[in-house]
Amino acid sequence: MVKGKNMTEDTQVIRTQELPVLDLGGFLSGSDTDLEGLAEGLCSAAGEFGFFFVKNHGISDELINKVFSETKRFHDQSMDEKLKLTIDDNQRGYIRPKATLIKHSTYNENTNFDSNETIVFATEYGEDNPYRKVGKRFYGENQWPDKLPGFGAVVQEYMNAMTELGKATLPIWARALGLERNFFASYFENNHTYFRMAHYPPEPNLGENSFGLGPHADTGFMTFLPQAAVDGLEILDLDDQWFRPPRKDDCILVNTGQFLERWTNNKFRASPHRVIPPKDQHRYSIALFVNTSLDSVCECLPTCHDGSNPPQYPTESYWDFYNWYMVNTYPHFDEFKEQENT
Repeated sequence: MVKGKNMTEDTQVIRTQELPVLDLGGFLSGSDTDLEGLAEGLCSAAGEFGFFFVKNHGISDELINKVFSETKRFHDQSMDEKLKLTIDDNQRGYIRPKATLIKHSTYNENTNFDSNETIVFATEYGEDNPYRKVGKRFYGENQWPDKLPGFGAVVQEYMNAMTELGKATLPIWARALGLERNFFASYFENNHTYFRMAHYPPEPNLGENSFGLGPHADTGFMTFLPQAAVDGLEILDLDDQWFRPPRKDDCILVNTGQFLERWTNNKFRASPHRVIPPKDQHRYSIALFVNTSLDSVCECLPTCHDGSNPPQYPTESYWDFYNWYMVNTYPHFDEFKEQENT
């Protein structure tokens, strides 16, 4: 991949690339008949594309539409109102436009802050959590808007439903890697779910090397992304060419993150992707990330290394990797500022 290349070139002629579709209907209804076939499909998709669609996933269109509506409702507020929830050290709250710069990308030398604005929520651990008690980063509670009645209830319902979907698919991920079906269960006890409700304002004159969201790969295990009404997501293939996934309104797009890529010794691909903002429309996106618990310590999976293919990454906790990712992306962290000043 060409670091430093202007990745905004030819954005108007990006091709559409079909992606595999996994039908979860039978499996989620309690039948294991499709498990091995789903595992084979997931393994192929995660290795080649890092992205695939799921259908018959059990998340209602009504709930998804409510979340898109609440995303717009939040971002339609005044800037003063949104800034009351300014992002904090626990990575929860409102991220204003031009406040994200993915410095750790190996796919592009990102030099301009991204144009999107986002409100972020994550798993709430409660006052009795020992990490919250000592003030450990990422364990603080969410910041909720106080002038949007019903907003919090919809967001929490959606986060719970998508988290349960992610956990329900863990046997498929395990069998795709040649592991026992319950291998991942203990890692997802008290898991960390992270939810971005994003708005991409129109950009009629997009500058050089500028993006709604710059080229990056997600941080964790799996991401769920219902279809946005306006295009913009682009994925980098194995030949370093960008493509757009097709519209499949009855499906949810799923992709793998860097922590899983490292855990699998690169067997599964955390594919680079970016968002090109629309020229004359507003775009809304609801990306939800289902990850292990923050304190899970993971080493290379036993089925992903041997004498000729040794582990390529150190053993580390998800908290450590997540912290590294965030402080190299968001300037509200002191570490980001320190790096900028050196």
